[in-house]
Amino acid sequence: MQFPDDDNGKMLAAMSEAGIDLSKQLDIDFFLVFDDQRDAESATEELSNSDLEGEMELHLNDEVGKWELIVCIKMIPEYQAIVDQELNLNQFAEEFGGATDGWGVMQHQEGDDDYADDDHECSDTCKH
Repeated sequence: MQFPDDDNGKMLAAMSEAGIDLSKQLDIDFFLVFDDQRDAESATEELSNSDLEGEMELHLNDEVGKWELIVCIKMIPEYQAIVDQELNLNQFAEEFGGATDGWGVMQHQEGDDDYADDDHECSDTCKH
């Protein structure tokens, strides 16, 4: 597969090389960062009341000292769809003094062959 020579294209190329099936829906995490807690909370509330279909998690990222809103959207990881989603979320975040800070996927996604032979059974203490 050919991808544009930018950060999004490089990420998709790396995912493809790692054996991730880019033709299937994945849970893609988009990161929005805010300096102010109230701005981050207001953005989270506004986004949760919108028609955006996805899960959200807000926490303080101690490493960078900013509030981070993770928006998880199930979608097919197509280049233009990711670019469009990132632009939309950046415009939204700017209204609350924030900005997008990239995107990513968790290593283990439903249907990953790498974990098919995992005989681990989850319990209440699992962290995944």
